Amino acid sequence: MIAVTSTHMNEAQHHHAHDDGKKTIVGFWLYLMTDCLIFASLFATYGVLAHATAGGPGGRDLFDLGYVGFETLFLLLSSFTFGLAVISAHKNKKGSAILWLGVTFVFGLSFIGMEIDEFTHLIAENAGPGRSAFLSSYFGLVGTHGLHVTVGLLWLAVMIHQVSHFGLNAVTQRRLACLSLFWHFLDLVWVCVFSIVYLGGVL
Repeated sequence: MIAVTSTHMNEAQHHHAHDDGKKTIVGFWLYLMTDCLIFASLFATYGVLAHATAGGPGGRDLFDLGYVGFETLFLLLSSFTFGLAVISAHKNKKGSAILWLGVTFVFGLSFIGMEIDEFTHLIAENAGPGRSAFLSSYFGLVGTHGLHVTVGLLWLAVMIHQVSHFGLNAVTQRRLACLSLFWHFLDLVWVCVFSIVYLGGVL
């Protein structure tokens, strides 16, 4: 009787853990959908205000496609190296997974560093968010993306720590999967930013 009860309890615990994992993934997809709405609103705002320069500089005067191209390259490479980290995690290669997560962190940090430098340069040239509606919408959209990448970098650092100390168990694998969705989502958003804001503003 005790053995049967113990078996049922173990099955219930296993089922509960399985459900928790599914709920985590579904919940994270819902979060990404809300993020999609936020960025859609920011893109729509930018689209309306893109030419509201108030006599100030526009995209052709401010944007350096070569510089932004390097930013984009860093973020695209970070997405690729994150994919390698996930592949290593699926193969239970802890050291390789940590290595590629670290490389991803470096690429992501380089992207943020370049973005901060770009913002600093614009503000120094009196092209800050208060200069015109165009610049307000630009800083709002690009800055929100940069804030998300910064959060992703903090999450990456936490995951490197967790994988190092707890290994590639079911929990860390699930968290890596969520972070992978988040990181690739940011990569996709940036491709839209580059195409609509930078290319559209210069060409």
